[in-house]
Amino acid sequence: MTEKQTTGFRPTGTPDQRVDAVDFAMLDPREQLRVMLRDHVVGKPFSELNAVTFDHRAAAVMGHVMLDTLEDAGYSVDDFDAVGALTAAAVPLVSAMIQAAASRGEDLDGFVMDFVYPSIKGPSIEGRRVVLVDAWLSEKSYVQTSSLVTLRNGNELSLDFGVVEAQGAQVVAITSLVGGVGETGESAGSASGNAVIEVINPATDEQRSLPFVPVFDESELNA
Repeated sequence: MTEKQTTGFRPTGTPDQRVDAVDFAMLDPREQLRVMLRDHVVGKPFSELNAVTFDHRAAAVMGHVMLDTLEDAGYSVDDFDAVGALTAAAVPLVSAMIQAAASRGEDLDGFVMDFVYPSIKGPSIEGRRVVLVDAWLSEKSYVQTSSLVTLRNGNELSLDFGVVEAQGAQVVAITSLVGGVGETGESAGSASGNAVIEVINPATDEQRSLPFVPVFDESELNA
């Protein structure tokens, strides 16, 4: 009986490609994401990272990696009730986090910011603790996406923060797959040592320092 008859499948790709696939599978999930992200971050001004977040390999691990990163920073799934996509690019990340939490026996809802009318789409977040999510959150990202306009001044992100708070929710932290913004926690007075992003609720003028927890910093991927 031939190998094809035994397995029912024919090996695809060149021998070198099959070896590379085996090597990739041996990496831990965080390193798999690092390998995939480098091609779309290094030397690029900005990317929504769709080539990574819609790849089946990344989709299988990125929700777990993001939850693990938040937990390492002091935010376990017990500390928030929902995750919200700041941009369309973050929608697959939110979906992956919901599924990863479910596989751990945890209930986590998701929502997305309405990019036309200031509101959210998804289950009610009234009275709930939320984490805001993006794919690549950078001070230069406003050049390519309409949701995050000049993070340094906090214009659009402050609006998103205000919309979420107007829904009766509490923003616990902001996270992203790749980050390149935020003061260090020590310089901003954060007890946790995490980076922070300053926002101002446009409706109340309340100023907040929100913990920022990226999985990878731009500099880490460029190293």
